[in-house]
Amino acid sequence: MVTEIDLLFPTAESAISDDRIATLYESHDPAQPWLRANFVSSVDGAATRDGLSGGLSGHADKRVFDILRTLCDVVLLGAETMRAEGYGPMRVDAVAEHSRVLRGLAPQPVLAIVSGSLNLDPASTAFTDAPSRPIVFTTAGASRSRRIAIDAVADVVVCGETELDVTAMLAELGGRGLMQVHCEGGPLLFSTLLEANAVDELCLTISPMIQGGNSPRIDGGALALGIALDVGHILVGEGFLILRYTCVRR
Repeated sequence: MVTEIDLLFPTAESAISDDRIATLYESHDPAQPWLRANFVSSVDGAATRDGLSGGLSGHADKRVFDILRTLCDVVLLGAETMRAEGYGPMRVDAVAEHSRVLRGLAPQPVLAIVSGSLNLDPASTAFTDAPSRPIVFTTAGASRSRRIAIDAVADVVVCGETELDVTAMLAELGGRGLMQVHCEGGPLLFSTLLEANAVDELCLTISPMIQGGNSPRIDGGALALGIALDVGHILVGEGFLILRYTCVRR
């Protein structure tokens, strides 16, 4: 892989465009399944600050975060992350919508949530104001009454008896034409995807701070086997290192 170092915000003259940044992340065939995970971490490995990943972020990181949503068919996240980070409807702005359409994507990405317990609020704006009907992946052991409640505002899909069947989940997304999957966390879901050997790419922003404490790592610290990574590129802006890796299949 080629390593590129670009300065995002050193001066107005040398800052690169959103289109250039997007191009750096489009090195794979968009017609083929691809699962990208996106995280931010402190220098010492903390995945949150004051309980939220947003506490580690900054303008440079958020800029790339928004651009990555213009490249996917579906944004995938765990229910705990949805609750903790206060997710609303999965809606990009008009500029991003135009960019998506030019790339042959639907105007808005689909929101997909993983929840074993279905402890979700059907009145949340993530459901009621969604530009497209969300998908909720759960297991056969989920409460029937909760399933009925969520089924009124989202497509509830059972993938696995007691634990998430990642292969079945990705097959369901692929069957819906949702090939480009963008996972925004959290650590438990990421660990599950890694264990299933399902992650193609990791986009990791290193925040210029040392957090300390006992914050979780991006994989929850539960990964049984290590996974090798190849570096794709490095973006530098406002002290943040914005890294793109591809995962070496086990």
